[in-house]
Amino acid sequence: MLGNILLGLTNVVAPLNLIMLLGGVLIGLVVGATPGLTGVMAVAILVPLTYGIDPTMAFVLFTAVYAVSVYSGSITAVLFRTPGTSESAATVLDGYEMTKKGKPHEALGHAMFSSFLGGTIGAILLLFIAPQLARVALEFGSPEVFALIAFTMVAVASLGVGNQAKGILCAIFGLFLATIGLDIITGVPRYTFGVPILYAGLQFIPVILGLFAVSEALRTIQGSVTVGRVIEKTKTTLPGIKTIKKLLPTYLQSIPIGVGIGALPGVGATTASFVSYSQAVRWSKHPERFGTGIPEGIAAPESANNAAAMTAMVPLLSLGIPGSATTAVMLGAFLMFGLRPGPLLFSQQPVFVYTIMIAAIIANLLIIAVAPLFIRGFARILQVPTGVLATIILILCVVGSFAIRNNLVDVWMVFLFGFVGYALDKYEYPTAPIAIGLILGQLGEQEFRRSLVLSGGTPMIFVTNPISAVFLGLSILMLLAPVFRILRRRLSTSKVK
Repeated sequence: MLGNILLGLTNVVAPLNLIMLLGGVLIGLVVGATPGLTGVMAVAILVPLTYGIDPTMAFVLFTAVYAVSVYSGSITAVLFRTPGTSESAATVLDGYEMTKKGKPHEALGHAMFSSFLGGTIGAILLLFIAPQLARVALEFGSPEVFALIAFTMVAVASLGVGNQAKGILCAIFGLFLATIGLDIITGVPRYTFGVPILYAGLQFIPVILGLFAVSEALRTIQGSVTVGRVIEKTKTTLPGIKTIKKLLPTYLQSIPIGVGIGALPGVGATTASFVSYSQAVRWSKHPERFGTGIPEGIAAPESANNAAAMTAMVPLLSLGIPGSATTAVMLGAFLMFGLRPGPLLFSQQPVFVYTIMIAAIIANLLIIAVAPLFIRGFARILQVPTGVLATIILILCVVGSFAIRNNLVDVWMVFLFGFVGYALDKYEYPTAPIAIGLILGQLGEQEFRRSLVLSGGTPMIFVTNPISAVFLGLSILMLLAPVFRILRRRLSTSKVK
């Protein structure tokens, strides 16, 4: 292994591969920080463009874009309340609140360091224990994946809403949105109202741009938010040693969550970010402070999602099973180059595999070196008057949504969900459960129905399976938590009387 690691490192620092790595880092920064663009989209575009070049160069580029784009989505999440990627949606909750307090440099620093730490640890684990993590991931079949998604939905619905019922209603609405389109098993149209473009379902990007970006632009135009005036000069301030020590329990909890969830095929870093955020809230001594702009609210999702992004390559490289949407595109790239990822790849082309994993580590290390320079230029847009800034955000949302399918329906969806998000925020309904419901709803339905097919129609498969039973049990406990609190309050009141 040591020899392969050294050969892989030598491969990465070769001039052409190093240029590809640096180019991938820059592309990842730009793509992740641009609303409407994603790492998945960037890698998908790059795959045909790299046809015919050396596979090692191509996959160094793909890996760098993937690793850095997951982090850079937090830049706009922190500065504009607009997550550049779905993995950074949870970062909005505390990152933007810290920006409104006049501390964007601290928020950016926490996001950067947490991403660097989680991504580097995830990449190192990918390097050393990929086969072991792949074996664990094999234990998760359809019942386990469904139970994990149910647990995630309940956890997200319980976050920082003051009223759990509002969170649950929004989560149900998000799950409903995920059912729009063709039935995943029968192919029957559902809630499409005869509109052909809806047969493919709602695209996530227009919905999240509407809920987070357009709604924020509407509030900015209204004059209730003046981010552009609050921040005159933005820089990145990395957390000090004392702050890192204070955040150490959060890292120790969130990074393993990201590592574990990332290694599960098809689940992805977005789930890891929301699960880690919910657990940070649940185990905090001051859960009421989450959502008000605290470092823990940034450290938890950012360290988890970057760790998950790296370990999502575990099932891809070890089993040939994509662990996320981006790794699914990379699987297609493997096949395009005549390669088949899996156990044989480690024995037949070990240097190639270790080159990819070393490139992942270096790409995460470069976040600390390159991102501050990028942010310094990127954040100048915040000096623009708020009205102009809101207009720019709206234009970016329109362009980004239209670019997905070149269809005006997606543009109308952006504005529709912009007004929905504006109304929900006004009446203190959370938008995060809607977003995560749309992201995970189709996968959850697919795994639920597949489980019932495997069990012959009996739901007992979710209870008799130990892993799924644990996740579903935790979900029920979280749903009943408000009831337990009311009962405990009544008992304590009766004792006082």
